[in-house]
Amino acid sequence: MALYDLKKLLSENTYPGRGIVVGKSADGKKAMIAYFIMGRSENSRNRVFERFEGGMRTKAFDESKLSDPSLIIYNPYLQSGGVDIVTNGDQTNTIYDFVKDSDDGFAFEKALRTREFEPDAPNFTPRISSALYYCFPRNTFSYKMSILKSANGRPEACNRFTYDYAVPENGIGHFIHTYRCDGNPIPSFYGEPEEVSLPNTAKELADLVWENLNEDNKVSLFVRVVPLDGSEAEEIIINKNK
Repeated sequence: MALYDLKKLLSENTYPGRGIVVGKSADGKKAMIAYFIMGRSENSRNRVFERFEGGMRTKAFDESKLSDPSLIIYNPYLQSGGVDIVTNGDQTNTIYDFVKDSDDGFAFEKALRTREFEPDAPNFTPRISSALYYCFPRNTFSYKMSILKSANGRPEACNRFTYDYAVPENGIGHFIHTYRCDGNPIPSFYGEPEEVSLPNTAKELADLVWENLNEDNKVSLFVRVVPLDGSEAEEIIINKNK
C-alpha cells in the first residue's frame, strides 16, 4: 500500500468532513490519535470540543444559534478501561456500552452491527470509528477502524467495513474520513484507510493536521498521544471558535 503524505491529503481536499487518524509515533513509544470536524453550514460550524472526565464532547459555541443538535452534538471520544474510543457520532456510546466490562475480542464489531450510516439524505454520511487497545505492561497496543456507509448512495443498504491493525508500525498511521471531497451530494470516503506518516509529538501532529485543514471549513481538532510505558497521556484541543 502506498504511504500517503498527510499534509498533502488535507491541504488538497477542501472538505474531507470529519476525520480520524490513528497510529504509532515515529519513535515507537506512543500511540497517536487525531480527530477533527469541519462544517459548511452555520449549524455545523457553531461548535467547539470540550473535555470532561472520561471523554470529550461537541458543544454549541453559541447556544442561541443551535438549530438542530441531531448528528452534530455527541461524544467523539470516550475511555473504557484500557480502550480509547473515537468516532464521528453517537456510536461512540454504542461501542462504549459493548466494550465496557467485556473480554469479547469482537465487541467493537458487534456494536457497529447495530448501527448504520447517518440519516442525512442525500449525503448519507458514513459513520467512522476507531478503538485503541492498550497493553501497558508490554508497552504495546493495537487498533481497529471502521466505516459504515451506504451502498452507492442507496438508503436501504449499509456496507460495513472493519480494519484490524494488530501490530502497529513505528511512524505509521491510518487516516479515514467521511467524505472523498466536496460536492453535492457529498461523495463518501472510498477504499481502505489511507496509510500516512506520523511525527513524534502531540504538538507536531496537531500542527500538521490543523494547519492543513481548509481554513473556511475547519471547526475543531482533538489530539491524544498515549505513552506506551503507561505514563500520562498528552492532549491538545483546538477550537476555531474561541
